[in-house]
Amino acid sequence: MSRTLLALSACLALAACAPQTPRHGGAAATAPVAAVVSADQQFAALSERWLDGTMAASPVTATTVGDHRHDGELDDLSADGLRRSLEFSRGMLAELEAIDRGALSRENQVDYGMLRNQLRSDIFANETLRSWAWDPTFYSQLAGGALYGLMAREYAPLPERLRAATARMEKLPALFAQMRANLDPARVPKVHAETVSKQNKGVLSLVDGLILPHAKELPAADRERLESAAANLRKAVDDQQHWLDAELVPNAKGDFRLGAELYDAKLAFALNSPLTRQEIRTRAEAALKSTREQMYAIARTVLAGKRKAPPLPEHPTDAQQQTAIQAALELAYKDRPARDRVLTTAEEALAEATAFVREKGIVSLPDAPVKIITMPEFQRGVALAYCDPPGPLDKGLDTFYAVSPIPDDWSKKQVDSFLREYNTRSIHELTIHEAMPGHYLQLWHSNKYPSTLRAVLYSGAFVEGWAVYAEKVMADEGYLDGDPLYRLVHLKWDLRTIANAILDQAIHVDGMSRDDAMKLMTLGAFQEEREAAGKWTRAQLTSAQLPTYFVGWQEHLDLRKEAEQRAGASFDLRAYHDKLLSFGSPPVRYARELLLDLPID
Repeated sequence: MSRTLLALSACLALAACAPQTPRHGGAAATAPVAAVVSADQQFAALSERWLDGTMAASPVTATTVGDHRHDGELDDLSADGLRRSLEFSRGMLAELEAIDRGALSRENQVDYGMLRNQLRSDIFANETLRSWAWDPTFYSQLAGGALYGLMAREYAPLPERLRAATARMEKLPALFAQMRANLDPARVPKVHAETVSKQNKGVLSLVDGLILPHAKELPAADRERLESAAANLRKAVDDQQHWLDAELVPNAKGDFRLGAELYDAKLAFALNSPLTRQEIRTRAEAALKSTREQMYAIARTVLAGKRKAPPLPEHPTDAQQQTAIQAALELAYKDRPARDRVLTTAEEALAEATAFVREKGIVSLPDAPVKIITMPEFQRGVALAYCDPPGPLDKGLDTFYAVSPIPDDWSKKQVDSFLREYNTRSIHELTIHEAMPGHYLQLWHSNKYPSTLRAVLYSGAFVEGWAVYAEKVMADEGYLDGDPLYRLVHLKWDLRTIANAILDQAIHVDGMSRDDAMKLMTLGAFQEEREAAGKWTRAQLTSAQLPTYFVGWQEHLDLRKEAEQRAGASFDLRAYHDKLLSFGSPPVRYARELLLDLPID
């Protein structure tokens, strides 16, 4: 889950609230004295103006967070819109840094740090990284999200949402024109161009599946306008497809690798963590080694006494360890769903995980619904699954746990590879991560926190780290009756998280090849070919996101250990989790300071 904050309007960067100094002279004695404005009041006013400016200039973001004042509008990614965005961010940052952070409340000190990081990140993204000039997925995701966000949830009566969708459909051809004007094919990586070429017509599946079937709900004039907008959009998408296939894909010559300077800057903003790239690499490589050792210990247990079991010495060679772990995993792979029962298996896993969390009292359970859905077409191709919660301002609406279907054009060999990777136990692990007690539960708690600013500026490392941490909690508590094969699969998922952190920097900074990346994933982390191939594509299309899982997980583990040491015998797991999640989704460094009553850094 990501939120794009672009095209911010400079006209909203109003003067900061500040105490007024009376003039010298005779009139001063009778002039009213302005009230002193506290630092917290200054920060609250600035935060509100930043949020209003962001929502007005990025209407798709506004819809995502539940601010529906701009549902008929679309982000402006023209040269003028991008210039206004940069001016707005610079102005807001100057105003923010004029506020005395030390005079703020503890909660506002955290939000100050998060807003400052976001503004500096926005300036870097607009001025230095300039994704809008080389990343076409930037536009395709915005186009799909513009319509999906309106139709996926019933936050307003259907006719109102259909009229907003009509207005956005009318504006999407202009977005495509901005995309063609902004992109420099010489800088566009081939993998990005090819991915968007495949995704382009996905926006029409939203029109045909979520919008046009409900056109009859509108009065005649509105229905005619909707159908006209859909027809024009269909032509615009066809024209865009021709441009993509005839111009962009053949001429895409860019390098998808960011390089050390850009990567380190982007990573620092994404993580907002004291851990450096080098420290992450060192911790990840140590974790890879220790996790494989744990897996080998389980393999010795589950393979003991079995016919044709490989050698299982106490101190194995690397080759013996590899063979034994793979043989043990083969036992887990035998239990896998049919091709058409992946979603059904996920639904069953959700029910079982929820019952387990309730029985063990691990954390307070949500009172809002979650639905498992088929992933919309325009969002496929990057990850197998995701959790899509309602925006922090959309109270009581459904959370979606979306799972991508197996592509129709996959061969039997490809399907078998996929279902070995996503065997029944793996689907349990996936469901824990995405839903219970992972993203769905954590984001439900997060959306209860009263600061809209903190919700909009959520930490990806906190969110993803919690989901990986939740997997470990469930395994440690004995989920699935302490099944050793489940524990083995869980540790294999840990290897995936660890490999993600190594891969991302190795690919974007060190120039890791596809062959070496596939070797790390398939041999080092025991991933199936289809999963590894998909991750290679994802690592090319994204950067500084894959490490958020590992870094956040490590930070959550470190914080839990510190809290246990401080509390001693009085440590209560549920109370700890509930208090931690009550802070929203700030970077873990800030959650630690709030939880342990430490100074806010």
